[in-house]
Parts: sequence; C-alpha cells; structure tokens
Amino acid sequence: MKLKLLLGMSLCTTLLFAQDSENKKKFSISGSVDTYFRTNLTGPNTAFEEDGETFFLNPGTSFADRSGFSIGMANAIISYEGEKIGFVADLAFGPRGEDAVFLSVGSSAIVNQLYAYYNVSDKVQITLGNFNTFLGYEVISPVGNFNYSTSYMFSNGPFSHTGLKVGIAATEDFSILLAVMNSTDFTETNFDGSYTFGTQLGYKDQLLNFLYGNQTGNSDPTFQVDYTGGTDISEKFFLGVNATYNDTDGSGFYGAALYPQYAFSETLALGLRAEYFGFHEEDIDDETVFAATLSANYKIGDLTIIPEVRLDTWSEEVYVDNDLNPTDNLASFLVAAVYKFN
Repeated sequence: MKLKLLLGMSLCTTLLFAQDSENKKKFSISGSVDTYFRTNLTGPNTAFEEDGETFFLNPGTSFADRSGFSIGMANAIISYEGEKIGFVADLAFGPRGEDAVFLSVGSSAIVNQLYAYYNVSDKVQITLGNFNTFLGYEVISPVGNFNYSTSYMFSNGPFSHTGLKVGIAATEDFSILLAVMNSTDFTETNFDGSYTFGTQLGYKDQLLNFLYGNQTGNSDPTFQVDYTGGTDISEKFFLGVNATYNDTDGSGFYGAALYPQYAFSETLALGLRAEYFGFHEEDIDDETVFAATLSANYKIGDLTIIPEVRLDTWSEEVYVDNDLNPTDNLASFLVAAVYKFN
C-alpha cells in the first residue's frame, strides 16, 4: 500500500511538473525566520505586572518589544502563479506573526495573507481575499524592512485588509489601485456592514494612498492619506520617505519619516529612520515623539545581521530611567538575525 501511494504521488508530481512546463505555471514556497536580542540602555529591562498582564519597557511600537533573547516569526509563503490566475497563502508563526494577527480582529491564528487573483489582461489584476495594507513604507515581514524595529506610523496601522482590489497599470509609469474592504484589520468577517474604500495612485516609485469609510465600533468614518516614496540619490545612496495623516471625528494620528540608506558594499549598508509622530485630538494638546533608529545590514548569503540603536523622545514623561524616575526618553539596542529562503 505504501509503495502504491509513493508511486501514485510520483506520477502526480510528474504530471504536475509536465503541466507546469507546458503552461508556464509556477508553484513556489518562500519565507523567512528571524530572531533577536534587545536591551534598554537607559531604563530597566525587568517586566512589569499590571492588572494581571505583563509589560516590558520598550519604544511602544510593534514587534521587537521584548527584553533579552527573543524570537520574531517563521514566515512560510505558499504561492501559485499561472498565466491568468494565482494565489498566495502567507502563514506566520511566532510572536511577531501573532502580534500582527492579534491586531487583525477575528483572524485565523497563523494567517498573515490569503488571497487569489485573476489577471484580466497584462494591465489589469483583480485580487480577492486578505492582504497586507498598501499604505506605508514598512511591512510585517522583517525581510521587507531595512530597520528591524518598526515605526510609529506602521504600528498605528492599518495592518491588513480583507476585500476586493483592482490594480491597473495605466501606463509604464502610472498605476491605479481601487479597493473595497471590510473595516480595517477585520480580516474574517464584517460585523455591522461597515466598508472601507481605498485608492492608490502611483507614479514610478512614488505612491499616494487614501482610505475612507466607516469602521466597526465608530459612528464616524475614518479618513487617512499616506505618501510613500523613494529615490536613488546615487548608486550607493537611497532616500526613502513616508508621511501619513489619519482622522476620525477630530481624533487620530500623523507623522513623517525619512529613510536615508548608504551601501558601503554588496554586503554592508547603513540606514537611519528619523520619524516624527503624534496623536491629535480636539481641545487636547498633541502627544508627540521623535524617534531616531540607526541600523546596519550585514549580509552573509541569505542571512542578514541587523545591529540597531534607537532613541525615542516623547513630549510627555512616558518612560522611567534606571532609577525608576519618570523620563521622556528611552535609548535601546538590539541585534537581529533574519534569514530568507525561496
């Protein structure tokens, strides 16, 4: 029975590869694993207990928020690309993936993305399912980011959407994206009939994004505009930029960041994220933060080592120093290892 099963599997595999060769179809598995060490330089590294929950003193952004040795996530992306149709099943395991999924209400425990697409033509693609947001400069997977820790703009979302989007390559340089989706981060269901509409206008490497729509739990619609871009100043020097503004009935957030990066060689690069971010609310003074994050990327084949120094300075005393006195700033250090495979 085992021999028959193996022969059957072998025959199926042969037929699949033959079909793949004949119809130019492609099935692939790719992904990454990452792990890190992080420590506060100007504050305690012990955990705090409050209302039965454990907290660590950290910059307050998503991921890389634990002290000592920790793990990020194992990311497995199963994809199929045909001439007209395809799918992506993006699975994430570990704290980084769990934190991202936790922020997506009602989401399966390990699903980061899950969608199918249809290429109507070489200029039009229709996608249905759950996909990471098209807003912002940074992404959930560390493989797509230069810095290992993430920005405040990224951390305040959105993370993911579930819905229908249509991508149009109007010309070689100009693209348009139109989308209708559930409330932001409601990935598996729509509780109250609230829908969000999204648009992206792209010109070369410059992207202007818009979100507008009612969000579950809010009686007023949310509006967000986001700009993401970048340019090669020289062969070795790249400058990225991200700016965003979010508002729901007078409350929300805003921010801007520069991402200068310099490549010393094919294996070593140095980059800075300089971000100014704030929360705004009517009749209340804005709470703001300036965060400077200096990271190096050292590549050893498919492995990237990322040492990183970060300084967050708030307009309020939101941290404590090593003597447990209130302070407005926190300096921290981490080193991460990110391995990608395909």
